[in-house]
Amino acid sequence: MAAYKRSRTQQILAVAVVAAAALLKLWLDQYDEHGNRRPARSEGGPVAAPSAPGELQELRVERVVDGDTLLLEPDHTRARLQGIDTPETVKEDTPVQKWGPEATQYTKDFIRGAGGRVQIEVDGEYADQYGRRLVFVWNGDRLLNEELVREGLARPKLAYDYSQAKKDRLKAAQRDAQRARRGLWSD
Repeated sequence: MAAYKRSRTQQILAVAVVAAAALLKLWLDQYDEHGNRRPARSEGGPVAAPSAPGELQELRVERVVDGDTLLLEPDHTRARLQGIDTPETVKEDTPVQKWGPEATQYTKDFIRGAGGRVQIEVDGEYADQYGRRLVFVWNGDRLLNEELVREGLARPKLAYDYSQAKKDRLKAAQRDAQRARRGLWSD
């Protein structure tokens, strides 16, 4: 009887050790080799490796989802343009908003003009609450986020965590759009 109890106790202990090891591995997998917490995964696939702040990473755009959301190759990463918000065109249970189709077309034209390859920059938060990578999108010296605001096709979102220099650019672009009564500011 004592052998049975010891054997049963050993089995329970072994299961507990394996479970603890599995939980430890899951917890450790949340961090990279430098101890930084890994970003949340997007529904579109694994999130591409981050670039350092101010560093540009060239990627191909697989698809423009709407004015401020892209699908990036090679791993189908969903990317959200940092610091701006365009009117909705594809949000579930939301009607297409005025200037939304124009914002989407502007983004498509910008990407097409870059040959489908753009430089992305992470500045501030890496991912939003939906796991989308937050990016500034460049084609040479042209910044898509800023151009959408300047054309009156997006509003700046200044409460989020990104550089003051970019916030200043977006505020100046909004002032230009308002003065010229473009897009959102034409009514």
